[in-house]
Amino acid sequence: MPLLDPQTWQPRPLSGPAHTVTEPATGDTLGTVTLAAAEDVEAATRAAGTAQTEWARVPHFVRAAVLRKAGDLFAAHADELREWLVRESGSIPGKADFELHVAAQECYEAAALASRPAGQVLPTEAPRLSYTRRVPVGVVGVISPFNAPLILSIRSVAPALALGNAVVLKPDPRTAVCGGLSLAAVFAEAGLPDGLLHVLPGGPEAGQALVADPRVPVISFTGSTAAGRAVGEAAGRHLKRAHLELGGNSALIVLEDADLDAVISTAAWGSFFHQGQICMTTGRHLVHRSVYEEYVERLAAKADSLAVGDPYREQVHLGPVIDSGQLAKVHGLVEASTSGGAKLAAGGTHDRLFYRPTVLAGVDDHSPAYAEEVFGPVAPVRSFDTADEAAALAADGPYGLSLGIVTRDTTRGLDLAERIPTGIVHINDQTVNDEAVAPFGGIAASGTGARFGGDANLEAFTEVRWTTVRGDVATYPF
Repeated sequence: MPLLDPQTWQPRPLSGPAHTVTEPATGDTLGTVTLAAAEDVEAATRAAGTAQTEWARVPHFVRAAVLRKAGDLFAAHADELREWLVRESGSIPGKADFELHVAAQECYEAAALASRPAGQVLPTEAPRLSYTRRVPVGVVGVISPFNAPLILSIRSVAPALALGNAVVLKPDPRTAVCGGLSLAAVFAEAGLPDGLLHVLPGGPEAGQALVADPRVPVISFTGSTAAGRAVGEAAGRHLKRAHLELGGNSALIVLEDADLDAVISTAAWGSFFHQGQICMTTGRHLVHRSVYEEYVERLAAKADSLAVGDPYREQVHLGPVIDSGQLAKVHGLVEASTSGGAKLAAGGTHDRLFYRPTVLAGVDDHSPAYAEEVFGPVAPVRSFDTADEAAALAADGPYGLSLGIVTRDTTRGLDLAERIPTGIVHINDQTVNDEAVAPFGGIAASGTGARFGGDANLEAFTEVRWTTVRGDVATYPF
């Protein structure tokens, strides 16, 4: 029996319009979902708050068992979920398998959170027991994007549930199934009590209602920097925490001693994986002048060799970008850059939503595809002469998400990394990496720091409560 049935995958009726679930590669209809309106958010948060009170009292090992079961189910239903990821989000099968692997690992890691030490015994001046205890925040609002829909939903949903919270998840309507309804189905089969996970696919109205709802003290948002600023501003007005994982324009620095035979594949993966629709995508290739010309030539040849097409029906390296709006943005940035003097070394063309992997040489500060986050399969390449110049170029700009440095001298690479503000650094690797055990997040316009993964989940989804206990009632001077 399939996990997801289009006839029954939304057990609770919603008030918004019907939305067609579309396959980007073909334009075919995969199903229909109903979107959430503001009144649906209010109903969901109210029900979640009621259910959460009981869930927080459940023994930790019961919560952990649900999370472990959910992790197992992502593997048990891998074939079905892989198909949804490929067809609905445009992922190639390998990328879909990676999402499924990380989703399972996120559940297993979250299960372990349930039994972590919950506080500390504190020294005190008075004759009393003084201690802190981590308690659930209550209802967590999660707003997730389309690009890695399963990972970017589960990484907040799983730890929040494990720590005793309820969750209201608003996935991007373009990936409502693989980024939302699939999680609801998995957790229902895993035995999660009713009312603890509400999936409300919807647009800005639903997101705004979720951020404003007084029953939701914490918002976990992944998306663009512009949208993240709006979420953070609104959350601040309502005095609630917002954990923001936003955009990036990450640099890959290739020093003069780099092994180009090895680095070209790494560099291509960093820029072209999932059509460049990853926040950590290598958006700027900074290459030492002594190897720059060869690097451009070889990266362009690699780009030309990659197959682009329907990932469900063909064996390809890149699938479609998510929709026509994203295509127009990508192509507009490429054309604006070439009009400004950048050289098109490869790509720059498309067939429907299939955009060829593109290499731009001779870019500078004024090239839009270099200065801005493209969110498409575009690799701008720029030369530098010294490590100081490379550090300055990599540090320039508003973002601070990920950084890759390629060199045979790892000590030199680590020293260079210390001079570049960023949330994530990879020596001798590209910029796109993720593990459930690792804290993840960026700084500056890339977000509010490491708020996902590892111990960061404890900070994100609990409050610290101070408690004291005396044997007798305290007495005071008046």
